Amino acid sequence: MEGTLKTIISLVVCTGMFAFTVTKERQSPPQWNRFSLASLEQRLVEIDEKLHTLPSLSLRGGAGAIGFRSVSYSDAANRIWVEIRLDSVELIDQVVLVPTIWRDAKQGFVADGFPREFEIQIGMRDDPEGTVIARFDQDDAILPRLAPFVVDLPNPIAGEWIRIDASLLSPRVWDGRFDFQLSEVMVFSGEENVALHQEVVVSQSAYETVMSLQKQFLVDGFLPYLMDAPEGKHSIAYLCSLEKGQQCELTFDLGTSHPVERIHLHGPDVSDTVPQAQPSDYGIPRSVKVWGSQSRQFDNAKLLCELEMPTVYDVAPIIARRFPVFDCRYVRIVASGSARSTIDPHDDAKIGFAEIELFADGKNVARDVAVSVNDVGSLAGRRLVTINDGSNFYGEIMPTRAWLQELAERHELENQRPQIRNELQQRYAQQTANLRRMTWLAVFLVVAIGFTVLITRLVQMRQLSEIKERFAADLHDELGANLHTIGLLSDLADDAKESPDDLSLFLQRIRSVTERTGVAMRHCTDMQDANELYAGFRTDMSRTAERIAVNLDHDLTVTGENYLNRLKPRIRFDLFLFYKECLVNICRHSGATQLVTRLAADAKEIRLTVSDNGRGLKDGGVDSVPPSLHRRARLLGADISVDCPPSGGTCVHLTLRPHRWRFRR
Repeated sequence: MEGTLKTIISLVVCTGMFAFTVTKERQSPPQWNRFSLASLEQRLVEIDEKLHTLPSLSLRGGAGAIGFRSVSYSDAANRIWVEIRLDSVELIDQVVLVPTIWRDAKQGFVADGFPREFEIQIGMRDDPEGTVIARFDQDDAILPRLAPFVVDLPNPIAGEWIRIDASLLSPRVWDGRFDFQLSEVMVFSGEENVALHQEVVVSQSAYETVMSLQKQFLVDGFLPYLMDAPEGKHSIAYLCSLEKGQQCELTFDLGTSHPVERIHLHGPDVSDTVPQAQPSDYGIPRSVKVWGSQSRQFDNAKLLCELEMPTVYDVAPIIARRFPVFDCRYVRIVASGSARSTIDPHDDAKIGFAEIELFADGKNVARDVAVSVNDVGSLAGRRLVTINDGSNFYGEIMPTRAWLQELAERHELENQRPQIRNELQQRYAQQTANLRRMTWLAVFLVVAIGFTVLITRLVQMRQLSEIKERFAADLHDELGANLHTIGLLSDLADDAKESPDDLSLFLQRIRSVTERTGVAMRHCTDMQDANELYAGFRTDMSRTAERIAVNLDHDLTVTGENYLNRLKPRIRFDLFLFYKECLVNICRHSGATQLVTRLAADAKEIRLTVSDNGRGLKDGGVDSVPPSLHRRARLLGADISVDCPPSGGTCVHLTLRPHRWRFRR
């Protein structure tokens, strides 16, 4: 049973090793290899939950400023840089690069001309080399992207200029030539975009006659995105109707005096149809003046900023303008001139805003404050309170920095999501394949175990049969020979009744044989391991011949006795019983008067020859071997032959090679 268990365990181990050996290695991004399956599934859930809280990347339509585009090259390895010079030293903690977006007929929207390798430098005016704060190459996998690329500086750096230095360009979509394009560069110090409307210097100017591709558009604050926040209420933009020559005056009461420094004008929502029913600059005034005052009557009012927007390249969904800090409680926005409706060119001009934000110390102080408007025409459903409710058509209006940061985060998560899903699919496929293999292996193991049990049972039955056969042979050869000897000695004792000396001798022999028979009986179940039996071949063979072949002349010759004594007890036992069976057969059936025994042993083989001068056998060879001798030779694993010499009698030859492997029973 122990052997069966070992066999089954070996099968399990071998098949298990086979299962792991045939498993193919998976190709997956190294960053996900170290995660467990449960961690990947949890990460996917976290990404899905996070994406629901991030703003959507919605692209604006219509005409407008594109950004900066350099000259093109036939080779990607060309250096082009763009430098933004600030008005003063600023503590910079974030840089945002917004790609130029191209509509590709096959791939959809793609970033066009975004550099594959570049570095960002910040420095002072007296330090033209500056300090490299970030360096990126192709291994950083920045592309493909539509979202802004955000570079955070954990340790803010003071500087008067910032430079984006590209060394490996990307091919532009429409002709495959290499150039450098950006839609916008934003440089943040806290919540303030300090690069807004600053001086721009480029290494190589290009497209100076193309209105939509000018270097100053890099810092105009215009983005190719619509602010589409995931939260907040839906708000319809305020619009009013103006007669020719009329102005729209919006007055904000901030409640208390604030150091106002920046204004954001959010244009009214236009049609979401494709194509749009109205131009993208519809409702945005051509001229805007912003006044600040501490008095409701605007005594001693100060002009904070003036915006002139004569073309579509001067307007965008969000128009931002910085100005020197001015403490005021009241702010008046005077707007005039607007694009007329394309539906009815003779209709009155429309002016309006989705939201107006006034910033002081980075905070919108105009939200939900009191606002009034002069006597202008009103439009149904366009309420004035929506102009500072903190919402646009899509939802809540977010701070620009947070909005761009979350758009970049959405890009990263949306890139991670298919990688994780692919990794999970590979692992699920791996599990399915392993399960299929293990199912087949389990079937194989069940069959193998069944065969093992069956074969073990058959082997046990065969062993039992062999034990019975050997037990019968041992009893026949050992006890039968002894009983035959006792019978002969009894007959001789009966004949020697008149001779007390001979009678005593025969009785002693009978006593000796019975004692030896008793020893044999004690070891009848395991005679092969009875080391005290047949320890000396010459002596035992001579004594046995005297007992069995009482009336025969016996010539015994034994050579190589030292090799015989090295034999295993089982071989010695079988060899001796073979010899005893030969003697019994000769005494019973041959009628011989002479017996010759030759036993020779060397390192390779053992040869036993037993011959007599009796009647002999009719036919020589293996077929004429007595069954008892043939059975014992088979148990011994030896070769046997019988021949009849011309002079008469029988000669039995046994050849045994103890060191040659053969099937022995």
